[in-house]
Parts: sequence; structure tokens; C-alpha cells
Amino acid sequence: MQRQNYNDLFAFVMVARLGSFTRAAAQLGVSQSALSHTLRALELRLGIRLLTRTTRSVSPTEAGARLLLTVSSRFEEIEAELAALSELRDKPAGTIRITTAEHAADSIIWPKLAQCLVDYPDIKIEINVDYGLTDIVAQRYDAGVRLGDQVEKDMIAVRIGPDLRMAVVAAPSYFTKRAPPQTPQDLATHDCINLRLPTYDSLLVWEFERNNHALKAHVHGQWAFNNGTAILRAALAGFGLAYLPEDMIMQPITEGRLVAVLQDWCQAFPGYHLYYPNRRQSSPAFKLVVDALRYHD
Repeated sequence: MQRQNYNDLFAFVMVARLGSFTRAAAQLGVSQSALSHTLRALELRLGIRLLTRTTRSVSPTEAGARLLLTVSSRFEEIEAELAALSELRDKPAGTIRITTAEHAADSIIWPKLAQCLVDYPDIKIEINVDYGLTDIVAQRYDAGVRLGDQVEKDMIAVRIGPDLRMAVVAAPSYFTKRAPPQTPQDLATHDCINLRLPTYDSLLVWEFERNNHALKAHVHGQWAFNNGTAILRAALAGFGLAYLPEDMIMQPITEGRLVAVLQDWCQAFPGYHLYYPNRRQSSPAFKLVVDALRYHD
């Protein structure tokens, strides 16, 4: 069935409510003659007279009064719903989907948003932990989190954390069997616990730098995991060397459960950034999330 255009019905409601073509035309922003033509066309389409016109006033006929009673409330409901949507536009609400690595989710996103969103119950946060270089546009994410040097140039990037420093650690029990490595090259003779990355189905390369000399190490070992928590657990159990963010292993080091090595080779690098398409029209909820995560020195 062909969908009807209801502009003429709304015009009828305005004329019947105001009792005047002149006032209704002014409210609708049309000429009086155009409005009169619209109403005549509506009556012709319905095959019934809706308005009684005199030189001084306009009033609905019996059929017009019945139509006004039925249709007017419907338009009022629509107007009320549109007004509610307008308020929603200015109120932080809706679902924000973010893809991120586990460490950023645990150390930055969760503590910051958990504190902020207590006052905004209408905002929903969906966090997907993924070490892959996700295409946030294709996968319909609102934003992603990557290290500063990994953000694509066509994205808006907002720094959400300080510079990071990686650490190479192992349990004291591991070093009862092996001498601690003195250089990254020594890692070739050690059991290293790997991180499996979904992008290109590859293992994380351990990166080092000292005296402006950068070095990348492809390490090997008995165990590989796809998240840092499991790697930390294996390191604590003495299964090998782990390459993890420094803040993740500070407490086990303080407690003597882990020992750090190659510290002079582990330099700071740009920390986590929230990124999103520059063509995105930000909602109040998204702006609030960005401001809550933004890093301040």
C-alpha cells in the first residue's frame, strides 16, 4: 500500500485548533492561499467536508470534529516524543563501544570510567579486549585504544595515559637454573613467555633501546598466551621470562616474587591514546567519556 503524506492532516489540525486560516498559515510558515488549497485537497481525497468556513471564522464539521479528536492526540504524542529525543541529545546517554588491550582496560579505562559513570546511569559502556589492530569503523566501535605510535594518521587521538615502560621479569626460582640475561641477545638461550597477537597471527616482538640503539628480539619458549594476566601467572610460577608493562609487575617485584632484568634496555615510550574517526559527530555521552579518560600531566 502506498504510504500517505500526513502534512495535510497536520495542517487541518492547526486550522481546526486555531479556528483561523490566517493564524494557522502564520504558524506553519505558508501562505493562506496555499493552506486553503491543501485543506481543499484533503477534503477531496477523503470525500467529506471537514471545515465550515465563514467570513469571520472556521469550525470543524461533525466529521471534522471526529477527525480532530482522533488525529490531534496522535500528533501531540509525536511532538512529545520528538521533544524527549531533543532532551536526550543534550543528556549524556547511550552505549559507547571501545576496543582496547587488556592492560589499558584494567589500568586506565576501568578505574577512570567506574568513578565517573556513577553519576550517569544512562550511559552504557561496552569494552572489548583485543590485541589486534581492529578497524573500529568496519567493526562499528565508537573508539579504540592503542599506543601513541600505532594510531593511524586519519584518526583523532586523545592521550589517556602516561608514557609506558616495559619490564622483563621472572620468578627467583627460574634464575636458580639460568643466569639472568645481560643483553637482549641473551634471550635466545632463555625460556620466554610469549604474547600471541591476532593481527597476522604473530607473536609480540620484544623491543629494547639503550644509548639510542634500538633492538628487537624474537623470543621463544614453552608457553604463549593471548593476554597479559596469563603471562604474569606463568612468570610467577617460574615458567620463564615475561615482557610486561612495568606497573603490572611492580607489586610482585616489591614482594620478592619477581625479579627484573635488562632494566637499562627498557626505555619509556608513548602511552595509550583513545582514537576515533575525525568525521564522527560526538554525542554528549561520547564527549563525557573522552573527557573522563583524557590524561592530565
